[in-house]
Amino acid sequence: MNVIKTDIPDVLIFEPKVFGDDRGFFFESFSQKIFEEAVGRKVDFVQDNHSKSSKGVLRGLHYQKAPHAQGKLVRCVVGEVFDVAVDIRKDSTTFGKWVGENLSAENKRQLWIPEGFAHGFFVLSETAEFVYKTTNYYHQQSDCGIRWDDPNISIEWGNTGNVILSEKDKKHKFLTDLY
Repeated sequence: MNVIKTDIPDVLIFEPKVFGDDRGFFFESFSQKIFEEAVGRKVDFVQDNHSKSSKGVLRGLHYQKAPHAQGKLVRCVVGEVFDVAVDIRKDSTTFGKWVGENLSAENKRQLWIPEGFAHGFFVLSETAEFVYKTTNYYHQQSDCGIRWDDPNISIEWGNTGNVILSEKDKKHKFLTDLY
């Protein structure tokens, strides 16, 4: 497993070693030991989620408030998405900064998004299936979001001319309105 650092030190890309031949491929998609060595602490995952979305769907930017904050290890198993993590830790030196990575069934990369970050993704392929592990259970009262197009964050999503949002995601506030 290759661990790649991003511009925000706590957000990591995990790139597996893929063994393939004319029969198909094999790779180790998760190792607790390698993961914990990379993030530098013990992490317990408690829930796996799976979503399917059509081209142009943008989900996010989502997070849960403490004490129900979630860390997420995310990957795209069908299609391709542009995946984004935004640092919303008020006392962080990277507060309001974002990193993005194309995740796809082809590159098999995963992104670690620790607690204290908002997360979202934009579907680039005709369809995409997205799976992720979380460090905390879904807690409806702690469920929050930030506008995907917040000008103070200025995420470079690419061509979002016909972006498709849920009603919930259309109502999110700007980051500056949260603090």
